[in-house]
Amino acid sequence: MPTVTRLRFLAPAFWLTASTLAAACGGGQSSEPVQTPNPKLTMAPFDRTPDNQVVDLITLRNSNGIELTVLTYGGVIKTLRTPDRTGALDDIVLGFDDLPSYLTKSPYFGCLIGRYGNRIAKGRFTLDGTAYTLATNNETNHLHGGNKGWDKAVWKFDTFNNASGVGVVLTHTSPDGDEGYPGEVKAKVTYTLTDQDSLIVDYEATTDKATVINLTQHSYFNLAGTKANDILDHELMLNAGQYTPVDPTLIPTGDIAAVEGTPFDFRTSTPIGARINDKNEQLARGKGYDHNWVLTRTGAGLSEAAKVYEPTTGRTLTISTTEPGIQFYSGNFLDGTLTGKGGRVYPHRSGFCLETQHYPDSPNHPNFPSTVLRPGETYKTQTVFTFGVQR
Repeated sequence: MPTVTRLRFLAPAFWLTASTLAAACGGGQSSEPVQTPNPKLTMAPFDRTPDNQVVDLITLRNSNGIELTVLTYGGVIKTLRTPDRTGALDDIVLGFDDLPSYLTKSPYFGCLIGRYGNRIAKGRFTLDGTAYTLATNNETNHLHGGNKGWDKAVWKFDTFNNASGVGVVLTHTSPDGDEGYPGEVKAKVTYTLTDQDSLIVDYEATTDKATVINLTQHSYFNLAGTKANDILDHELMLNAGQYTPVDPTLIPTGDIAAVEGTPFDFRTSTPIGARINDKNEQLARGKGYDHNWVLTRTGAGLSEAAKVYEPTTGRTLTISTTEPGIQFYSGNFLDGTLTGKGGRVYPHRSGFCLETQHYPDSPNHPNFPSTVLRPGETYKTQTVFTFGVQR
């Protein structure tokens, strides 16, 4: 049986055509979109997975014209259209037009990552005296939840349209032993698009057995839009005076190093390409930037982590988070072999990721902030992406 998508309808009421409802509940596929009197939120079947699960496409729009589309497969942010300094809208995230491409060749374009974002050394960790073995799907290490992480799950969803904004609530249950992790984990991720031009991402999870968890969002951005090539002229500020150096397999060594005097110092806004080709052992290991920065925090709540400015369009992106770290990845493994939306080929460094997170391999480094979640606790983090223009 295909997964039945749960739809929650809030005022103003939305209505489905009979053929679309049949498709969503396991009937014949329909290309007819969900009808709604409110253009801020629409839903439609997108495709089916090989095991016949319906994948839906949810479209969110705010009052200023920003438009976000989300797939229930992997919680993928498929498109994100924002204005430039002239008001022209364009898509600023990388991705594909069709589901088979996401299923077979995606380098984590736009998806939710779980149970554990980033790497765990040799796919092993010990918790409360018990050793756990995970898949080694990144050479000798475990990456982004394993062979079938949460980026490859079809999430159930509800929608809402209220005073806080328009959005979608995605839920997923990961069984005990999933990809080697202990505990049944129930996860909820909420995307809220506000009229203040922010995308708020709220993460929650509970477990029935002690486990480790580190959730993040893996969109590849190019603020120059769909006609752009690389992201090297984007100017980046990271609110971080330290980072975690890595070994040759990109696992943190356990050290926390100062960025001062290194190519990793983005405390003032600097073009991404300004020092990316410097002779530096850490840059050589990552083939560019693929490292975790230790954020300079101002308290337990939201704290500004990063700002990006694209000079040709004026678009800006500001990221605030409750997380202690952020992974800046400069698209080093994009190599022109992937053809994405609208037939666009994605060349080297044509997108960047800013993944808010706990540090990589934290279960194996007692000096890093803990990623352990225990029964009776609720994992909660929040990241806010705010879009703007600089004139």
